[in-house]
Amino acid sequence: MNNNSFEEIGEQLKAAKSILLYTHVNMDGDTLGSAVALCIVLRKMGKECYILLEDDMHDNLRFMDKGYCTYDQDVIEIPDVSMCIDCGELGRFPKRADKFKTGNVSICVDHHRTTEPFCQFNYISPETAATGELIYKLIKAMGQEIDKETGEAIFAAITTDTGNFQYSNTTRQSHEIVAALYDAGIDSNAVSVEIYETVRIQKLMVRNKILDDMLLACDGRLAIAYVTQDMLKQTGARMEETEGIVGELRGIENVEVAVFLKEDADSTVYVSFRSKHSADVANVAAKFGGGGHKKAAGCTLHDITLSKAFDMIKDATMEIFA
Repeated sequence: MNNNSFEEIGEQLKAAKSILLYTHVNMDGDTLGSAVALCIVLRKMGKECYILLEDDMHDNLRFMDKGYCTYDQDVIEIPDVSMCIDCGELGRFPKRADKFKTGNVSICVDHHRTTEPFCQFNYISPETAATGELIYKLIKAMGQEIDKETGEAIFAAITTDTGNFQYSNTTRQSHEIVAALYDAGIDSNAVSVEIYETVRIQKLMVRNKILDDMLLACDGRLAIAYVTQDMLKQTGARMEETEGIVGELRGIENVEVAVFLKEDADSTVYVSFRSKHSADVANVAAKFGGGGHKKAAGCTLHDITLSKAFDMIKDATMEIFA
């Protein structure tokens, strides 16, 4: 894959006066932490910079937003740069796609192997554990310092996308960058408490309902579960509070592949896939127009009932074990 260099991307950011950063929908710590870190640095460089959102931020990530995020698409009329972070296609931010196109220069920095370059400047690195690692390198390539707040946003990005450094995507580079962040004065414990220990009781209640209805198939090697809008109403939980469930399913003894389906209110179903060892779930996601990594992928199904989606996804995933 032919990437631009971080220096080339950095020159575009240096030359810009106004920049809009884009996260993917259903934000995780990597996309938001990476965007926040870059936004902090760009503002310190004197740029007008905002992170443009279209959906709600998860409670455990709100600590990073100190006036960096906005839902106002008119905050910058025509940005010099539109830059998407941790998302490699317009479908990952559909309600902001038209606004993205208004940028005079487009940039994409991502680490998903299914991403195809679509911007004027691209840096896509599937072997990198988290986009936060790429943003760290970009900031350094621009000759900018990383302070405590910036470092903690990058730490949030890396810790969440490596499963708190437990996933197999974690590399020496991941640890080396985090080690450098300690030199910037980060409080990793404070960040970890915000991310992993800010749990409402409603989250535990909906989790119990989800696990009650879980299906084990293929001799226990496949775990598949779902959450419905009714389950959320019954427990008072929010959809974002089901994040992490697919990881719990994968953690079950003997489970090789875990799948989690989320029923949205408009006949849309979001699907997350995870594998433990050798199974390639990105191939399954790709059958439904999705993508991701070999061991972590996802897709979105439109105009479909949860029941039909569940059966389709189950049948397709079971082919891994055929």
